[in-house]
Amino acid sequence: MNTLPIFRKVAVAEGISYILLIFIAMPLKYWADMPLAVKYTGWAHGVLFMLYIVFLIMAWQEYKWSFKKVVLIGFASLLPFAPFLVDKRLKEDNLNKSW
Repeated sequence: MNTLPIFRKVAVAEGISYILLIFIAMPLKYWADMPLAVKYTGWAHGVLFMLYIVFLIMAWQEYKWSFKKVVLIGFASLLPFAPFLVDKRLKEDNLNKSW
C-alpha cells in the first residue's frame, strides 16, 4: 500500500484545520461568544490529528524512515503551518529520495 500520498493529503488537511481552529474558531469563541465554532472545528482537527499520527506510523513502517525523521514529522503537527512544510518536503523527498 502506498501511504505517502494519503499521508500528504492528511497533513495538509490537518494543517488547515489547525489554522482554522487557532485563528478563526478560537477568536470567535472568546471575542464573539460563539463556542460552537471551537466545538466543531476542534472535533474535526482532533480526527485529522489522529489520522496524521496513524498515517505517520504507517508511512514509517512502509518507507523504513529513521526515528529522527518520524519525530520531526510528528512534532510538525504541533506547529501551525509546519504540516505544509512537511508536505512540501515529502514531495521533494519522493522526487529526490533524500532527507
